Amino acid sequence: MSTTTRSRESKLSLTAGQLPRFTWLALLVLAYAVTAGVLAVGSVMSLGAVVVIGSLLFLVAIFALSSAVEGRRKAVDRLFRYVFVGFFLLALAPLVSLVWQVVSKGMERFDLQYFTYSMRNVIGEGGGASHAIAGTLIVTGIATLISVPIGLLTAIFLQEYGGQGRLASSIRFFVDVMTGIPSIVAGLFAYTIFSALFGAGTRNGFSGAIALCILMIPTVVRSTEEMLRLVPNELREASYALGVPKFRTILKVVLPTSIAGIITGAVLAVARIIGETAPLLVTAGLNPSLNTNPFDTQMSTLPVFVYYQYVTPGIPQEPFYDRAWAGALTLILIVMGLNLFGRLLAWRFAPKPGR
Repeated sequence: MSTTTRSRESKLSLTAGQLPRFTWLALLVLAYAVTAGVLAVGSVMSLGAVVVIGSLLFLVAIFALSSAVEGRRKAVDRLFRYVFVGFFLLALAPLVSLVWQVVSKGMERFDLQYFTYSMRNVIGEGGGASHAIAGTLIVTGIATLISVPIGLLTAIFLQEYGGQGRLASSIRFFVDVMTGIPSIVAGLFAYTIFSALFGAGTRNGFSGAIALCILMIPTVVRSTEEMLRLVPNELREASYALGVPKFRTILKVVLPTSIAGIITGAVLAVARIIGETAPLLVTAGLNPSLNTNPFDTQMSTLPVFVYYQYVTPGIPQEPFYDRAWAGALTLILIVMGLNLFGRLLAWRFAPKPGR
């Protein structure tokens, strides 16, 4: 047999028994069309029913067709692939719906006045959330400045010095416990401490930042420790073999190697606390005026602002709801900006190949 004939037979064996590329799309459209037609005849038309029944019909049809053309092994592979994709889309649907609802309703008040005016002397329409945006940035910034160094140093001790000792194991246990603490408990703890030190009823931005620190530190510790654990021990041993002290090995080898993951963990920790409402209701409170002093009186934050605008609307209610949705959209944009900034920092300071 010649080489050309053998090559042609090999190509035919590789391409034989395969469904056309877009067969799944045609079957999916057909399944939904048939389902919609049957339900319309029965006067039980429903989008949810069409999606569920049509998807099941599509899975049965693609499995039967693939079994007949490609064989049972390929058919089972196709079936599970489409099932996994379907569950992924099902999990993605609430997120897409939430983002669409927040964007569509939040754009009603997403204007210059919203970002330049506060709620001082505003009863109905108008006003803005400049005071709440400033409060969120101040409180979250203070919490980050306190939590990140504490969490980073704790993680370094656990991974580089503590090992599996009794003290390190105890710290890990309490960090895990703190990770699951309800946010309202952190707020009540901070409120109690500040009331005991500065008088009953003390509420300001700094107490809110302390409450957020309690929630943020465990996240920073666990994420940083995991990143440090991924650094190969060979790098440490090579540094020690050159006579480099342990602390310089950590500063010059371990931290630069894991800096991208550490920054990502810190950004995730910030994103985890920036939308907290319960602890800030108790500690920071609500102030309709702009307050940039975290040690002074109550300080508004975006989550608390959105909460009060939505649950205590005046008459008419629409302006209050519009401000609430615009605040939620602002929070989402801030979190997205933080994630982009974190990725940029991680890319900038991550070790480059060949260096």
